[in-house]
Amino acid sequence: MAHKTTARDMTSGPILKQIILFSLPLMLGNIFQMLYNTVDSIVVGNFVGKEALAAVGSTTVIVNMLVFFFNGFSIGAGVLIGHHFGARDQKRLHDAVETTMAVTFVFCVLFTLIGMAGVKPMLRFMSTPDDVFEDATTYLTIYFAGFAGLLIYNMGSGILRAVGDTTRPLLFLVLTSVLNIILDLLFVVVFHMGIEGVAYATIIAQFVSAILTLILLTRTNDIYRLVWRELHIDFRILRGIFAVGLPAAIQSVITAFSNIFVQSYINYFGSAVMAGWGSYNKLDSFIMLPLQSMAMAATTFVSQNIGAKNPERADKGTRDTILLSLGVTGFIVAALLIFARPAVGLFSQDPEVIDFGVLFMRSNTIFLLFNCVNHVLAGALRGRGDAKGPMFMMLASFVVIRQIYLFVITRFVANTPFSVGFGYPVGWMACFVLELSYFYFRWLAPRRKAGQTA
Repeated sequence: MAHKTTARDMTSGPILKQIILFSLPLMLGNIFQMLYNTVDSIVVGNFVGKEALAAVGSTTVIVNMLVFFFNGFSIGAGVLIGHHFGARDQKRLHDAVETTMAVTFVFCVLFTLIGMAGVKPMLRFMSTPDDVFEDATTYLTIYFAGFAGLLIYNMGSGILRAVGDTTRPLLFLVLTSVLNIILDLLFVVVFHMGIEGVAYATIIAQFVSAILTLILLTRTNDIYRLVWRELHIDFRILRGIFAVGLPAAIQSVITAFSNIFVQSYINYFGSAVMAGWGSYNKLDSFIMLPLQSMAMAATTFVSQNIGAKNPERADKGTRDTILLSLGVTGFIVAALLIFARPAVGLFSQDPEVIDFGVLFMRSNTIFLLFNCVNHVLAGALRGRGDAKGPMFMMLASFVVIRQIYLFVITRFVANTPFSVGFGYPVGWMACFVLELSYFYFRWLAPRRKAGQTA
């Protein structure tokens, strides 16, 4: 008797339905991931103190740099696994899963050692103030000691996403998010462990999610099953993973690092503008959640259909995902534009802060519609195995063009909060033009020409 599979074959059936069913759990998972991080700050800010809250906040950039780099590797592995799943190549799929997890365990050791050894140098490089340096060191040291849990969960859930299963990673994330909240309150409020309690709560929850994911991969009867005695590194597969994953990792890390310079322009205007910009960015992050989820759906959908030798279906899936993303994002943007003041007011009651938050909201958010095309197309290109194209275009737009715009506008035109904040839409629009042109001339036009001459 055939067993019931939890994998989602996206090479046949209604395209839009599959994209929605794949994206929805991802979006909910991303929301819980954001709440997961927000609760840590709420507990620390309310029960430990402002120095501890500043310490947790100051570590975000350092943690994100490593997480973004590893997520690039996860994207590369997911694309390769999706190709083999779509092609029904069980042997190559099995080798890809074993290689992916073997390399993940190697990365766990390296990232833990590098992270723990580099805590103080990284904090000094960021000019961390003396009154938060000790708390930040404590938090990061404990966090990196348990960093393996986050890496294993992210990679394991990446394997599941590659075969179309987004539901069970969501369930694990919901469970461990609730566990993290309970442990935060237990360690900090009951046991008075301070910032150490928050750090321990985080890594325990991450290890639980990693263990659940490994149990699932080990006990499944599906073709992506992890067999421990067959764990090995196939270097040909590893090269394929890095071919897609490394450009994605480089792009994410450099873009994240460049945002530090954008923040420096905002900081020039003082605390009210900084707080307004921060409030806008929190709302912007929630707007981006469905967009990012649909971009990941495009990657999996395209990778499976390219593996199944069906590029026309991959193109239709890309188009439908862009349209769905535009519809959902447009609805959210419209709602936030109408309720801009109450939305910003959730983060601050200061009238000046609200005014600047509304300014950024109303001047920037409508341009996120360009990002619907940017991110979905980038996901579709990676699904085809083309990772260098999105990397170069996004770095050119989000880093080079944006920084040139900010330099010119602030020195020679008008150095105002509006002109600085508009640097984000400038990058989005530039990327839209580059990616749309690249996708057409690199992928669509040659195939249409080949079809006409055949």
